[in-house]
Amino acid sequence: MEDRIVVAKGLFTLYRGHFIQMHRDGVLKDYKDCGIERQTEIEWYQELTEKLSLDLSIRDWDAVSSLEALSKYYQDARMLESVMNFITRQIMGADSIVKLMYAERLISLIVSLGPVITQENRYSAYQQALRILEDILAKPLVIDPGHDLHHYHLKDKKSLNLRAQKSIDEIMLLRF
Repeated sequence: MEDRIVVAKGLFTLYRGHFIQMHRDGVLKDYKDCGIERQTEIEWYQELTEKLSLDLSIRDWDAVSSLEALSKYYQDARMLESVMNFITRQIMGADSIVKLMYAERLISLIVSLGPVITQENRYSAYQQALRILEDILAKPLVIDPGHDLHHYHLKDKKSLNLRAQKSIDEIMLLRF
């Protein structure tokens, strides 16, 4: 039994609890054969959320992207709180691309987690996203070494501003 739990947790962690992806890759049956209870899966989701929250970084946004993906099928308001806490402390010192990526992920998190977050938290998160996006528009283009505009489907400051403005427009539609 212990071995089955280890195998199941390994699959769960590898696929970040995404059962559709497990099915696509042909491992869902193996996972289901382990007979993991729903409460155990919820505990694993919580562990995964905590780990990803600790991994948030301005150098690598895999953790925030993973939280964004996870929020689509496991909703926990702590995801938004973690990202908001990180952004409040770290994001304004980041380059323009990192700011844009975090602002876009924040908007997606707000939408995905809508049913489980308070109106106050939703408003605060939208305000933070707006601050980041307005900062992108107001300041010159800053790119850290290793970030290539073309890799993020951007050509120049103008295309960065257009994408930031698109996100601002999306916030205005969602908020009001």
